[in-house]
Order: sequence, then structure tokens, then C-alpha cells
Amino acid sequence: MELFIHTSCNFEILTLISPPLQSRSRNFGSNFLSLPPRRVTIFPAYHGGRVAVSASFQDGDSSPSSNSSQTNHEDHFSLAQNSISGFLQQEVGLSEADSDFISENSPKYTRMIVEGVRDLEEWNSWKGSGESEGLGFKEKVIYMVKQKGDGGKVSFLESLKLSLSSAMYLAHYLSSESLPKLLDKVKYLKEIFFSGSDEKGPVGKYARRMMLYLSIPIDEDVQQTLSFFEKIEARRGGLDMLGSVDASFRFLIESFPRLLLLSEENDMKPLVEFLESIGIPKDCSGKVLLLYPPIMLSKTEEIKRRVAASLEKVSAVDKDSGKVLMKYPWILSPSIQEHYSHIVSLLESESVLKMDIDHAIRRWPLLLGCSTSNMKLMVKEFDKLGVRNKRMGKVIPKMPQLLLCKPQEFLKVVSFLEDLGFQKEIVGQILCRCPEIFGCSIDKTLQKKLIFLTRFGVCSTHFPRIIKKYPEFLIYDVEKTVLPRLEYLMDIGISEREIAFMIRKFSPILGYSIDKVLRPKLEFLVNSMEKPVKEVIDYPRYFSYSLEKRIKPRFWVLKGKNIEYTLHEMLGKNDEEFAADFLGLGELQTHNESETS
Repeated sequence: MELFIHTSCNFEILTLISPPLQSRSRNFGSNFLSLPPRRVTIFPAYHGGRVAVSASFQDGDSSPSSNSSQTNHEDHFSLAQNSISGFLQQEVGLSEADSDFISENSPKYTRMIVEGVRDLEEWNSWKGSGESEGLGFKEKVIYMVKQKGDGGKVSFLESLKLSLSSAMYLAHYLSSESLPKLLDKVKYLKEIFFSGSDEKGPVGKYARRMMLYLSIPIDEDVQQTLSFFEKIEARRGGLDMLGSVDASFRFLIESFPRLLLLSEENDMKPLVEFLESIGIPKDCSGKVLLLYPPIMLSKTEEIKRRVAASLEKVSAVDKDSGKVLMKYPWILSPSIQEHYSHIVSLLESESVLKMDIDHAIRRWPLLLGCSTSNMKLMVKEFDKLGVRNKRMGKVIPKMPQLLLCKPQEFLKVVSFLEDLGFQKEIVGQILCRCPEIFGCSIDKTLQKKLIFLTRFGVCSTHFPRIIKKYPEFLIYDVEKTVLPRLEYLMDIGISEREIAFMIRKFSPILGYSIDKVLRPKLEFLVNSMEKPVKEVIDYPRYFSYSLEKRIKPRFWVLKGKNIEYTLHEMLGKNDEEFAADFLGLGELQTHNESETS
């Protein structure tokens, strides 16, 4: 049996709805006769100090036709919505559009009002008269809305997708605020929190990453933010929906109800203007606020002080302030700021320069949320590869996120390189030169690059030489960067087999830009030097030299003396050797094309 208690006109009306009854019938053997649920309404009354109780009974389906009953219910619900909309327009002062939207999107509130009207009618029919006696259904709806005393705020809050219980609680919390002001605040909050596009959920990805690397004691503001994230994560779509106003605004308001008590002019707008002043575009401020809503709850002057304190520590100049804050809004948290000194202490003990530490934090500020005990584990792994003291200063500024890796993930890449034939010392050299490799997936990234090389006929026995000379190749997007370069070489007449030879001989060719390196140097080779393209097959290092500072000056010198030469003879010597062999001088004389012509 369900029990509903309604309060109206200072009396408590109890409505009980019994479950369907089943009765055994003589005529039907063991079959049961199912009876519909019954509605029981109990009316209290006072007589001479005693309480008299009267009850009325109604079958669950009291009308001759369930269809007509359903139609009548729907008509009442629709009329109630219209009445609530009218109340919001006439009594509260909202626009017709806003009033209609609220009434159409607060079904539980509307049903509560309809139930209140029905119980009020039953009470009046038993009592015989009442304050609402003689009113029509619409007037009774408005009467019940007024009796609630919230000025329409419950209906409005439910229209924001809050549950009815949350809406009722929050309406009480916001009792000092008028509905028109609340409506304006909500519109502005939606504008500043959800101003940027978030179709692929990048805000949610940032939030998940911030949570993943947090391993230090936190303050109340960060704890509240985590609770907000967890509410969204538990819903369909998870944190990828954090940037969706429809999915997360209700949780934002439930988690931080004080947002609706802020002044738009004195609190919200000054903060947004300050964020713009430090380099955070208006359409990006929402990302910062969603990732750390407590920013909004502090006075702007306090936020300015926190920003100055936190960014001054990491030597962030004005142009970097906004970038750091967008990467890691939690840097404004007192607990995060306090952890900065622990990180500096750890890395300085490893002879990492303070400016390199600050550069690393500016590049990857999530370091500030990571326990130094976790970082020490990675420092030990670096040390095993011979990367220590000043050499560590080459790794950490370039790839600070390696400090946040799990040692077992890092060691997988180390083993991958060792399996290719590298000794630990060489692996350490690769770590110093291209630390980004050690943050890559073996299956999704590294292994695919080697497969790509085999497509061009490069034998696996040449992999160590290629990677040692040019480890950066392992972090390229081969389909978008490397493949177009090799296709360009094929377009000018170099075969795949010849390209494989060039890669084996000089692997940095994989990293040269078509427009900035390959095309201009090949055009000079063919048009000015009048040499065939095939020349670069035997000497691919040709592409490594500066066109203006080395190739052209030496070419014009040799042409002026009518000396025959190979690309290796022209470019493979240092200045003293070139001058001695071709000029008979102790220094290189340079000639410009304009002088020769």
C-alpha cells in the first residue's frame, strides 16, 4: 500500500492507495478474481478537543471507461501547465517563452500541484466549504502554486533537470532570490561555462587526466570538484559529457548552489574579464571554470592573488599565465600550490636546474598534483639508463609527463628498444635525445613505424642504425608526414628500392619538409647545378646542409674554377679542407650567384 501525505489549509490529508486485491471465488476454483486498487482519503476534523476521522473510498478505476479517465487526467495536466505558465507571466513577471518552457519541463511539479488540487477538492467536498470554494480548476491550480510559497522557483529548477526533491531543497536555499533574477543568472552561467564547442568531449578528457594524476592530499575545493566530476562520470556518456550543458548543468548547480547567489555584475563578470586579461579567450574560459568551479566562488581580488602567487613560482610571464591556467586550473588550489616546493626539492637534488624545473611545470603543470614518491620511482629508472644529474635536465623539460608514468609502462619501451639490439647506454642516449618515444604505445605507435619501413623494403637488421641516427621518426605520424615526403621523392623519379637505400644510409631524410627542404634543394640541384636527381641517392646527406650558407657558396666557387665534383666532395669537407683542396687557400672564399652572373 502506498501512502501519500498532502498538506493543505493547515490540515493534513492522508491518501492511501491499496495494491490490487485478489479474491478467491467459489465459482472459479483456484482462480483469483483481481480487484482494482482503491484510493482511500482520510480527512481529520476537530470536535471538542477530539480528532474525528472521515474516509472516502474510490476504486482505482472509478470511471466507467479507463480511456475517458486517462483523457480527463491528461486534460487536467495540460490545463495545469497552462495555469502555471500564466502564473509565471502574471504574478512573477517572466516572458511568455520562459514561462511556457518552465511549465512544459517541470512535469513532477505539475503532477504535485494537480494532486494537491484534487485533494483540496475532496477536502472541500467533505468539509462543505473552504477558501477555494467556487474556484475553477485553473484558479485552484494557481491557488495551490501560491500556497507552496516558492514563487515558481521549484518549477523553474525542475526545468533545469533537477529532481523534484533537489529542486524543493534548492528553492528553500534560494529563498532570498527572485525568480527573474535566478533566470538571468542561469542564462549567464550557461553562457560562460558552456561558451566553447565541446563536440568531442575535450573538457571531459582534461578532467579525467587531472583525476588520474592526482596523488597528493587535497583541500575542500578540489574535493568538491571531484565529487562534481564523479556525479557526471556515473551517468551515460560519463565525463565526456562534462562540456554539455544539457548533461552537466544540473550537477553543477547541485554541487555548487552558491553559484546562484552570486551577483552577475559584481562577481561573475569581473572574474571573466580578469581571465581574459591574462590570456584566456572568452570561449575558453568555460573550460577553466568547468574544470575548477570553485574559482567562481572566490572574490576576484582573491583569484588575482592566487594566480600571481602560483604563476610567479613557475616563472610564468604574462603570455604564459593563461596557457598554464587552461592546462591545469587546479594550480589555484592551495594544496597544489604548497606541493610545488616538494617537487623543486626532489628535482634539484638530482641536479636539475631551477629554470628547467619551471619549464617542465609550465609545459605539464599536472606534475603539481603528483606525489614525489611516485616521481622518485621514475627517477630511479632514468638512473639505470645512465641518465642522471645534468643529463636529466635534457629529459624532464622536453617530456615532463614521463615523471608521471608507471615504471612498468616505461620499462616496456626500454625492453622494446633492447629487443631491437640497443644496449642500455644507447637506450639512455635515445631517452635524452627524444624522450617522447618513452611515452608512446608500442603496439599503436612504435611497432607501426617499423612496419612502415618494411613497406619500403627496409630490412629489420637496419632498424638499429636508422633509429639511432634519427629516433624522432618513431614519434611521427607516418601517414600524414613521412609518407607524403617519400611519395614526393617517387614522383621525381626515385624508386622505392632507392628510397630504402637512402633511408638506410641517412635516416634523417625521413624528417625533412617537402616545401622547406626537399623541393628547393632538388630544384637547385637540377636547375642551377645541372645534376641529375639520381645524385642524391648516393649522397642523401645533401639535404642536411644549408642551401644558402653551404650549398650555394661552394657551388659557385667550384663553378667559377670550372672544377668537376661530386656532392660528397663539395659538401663533405669542412671549410678548411674545402679551401685547401679546391682553392689552395687557408680559408674559404664565398661567391654569390649575382657576382658570377
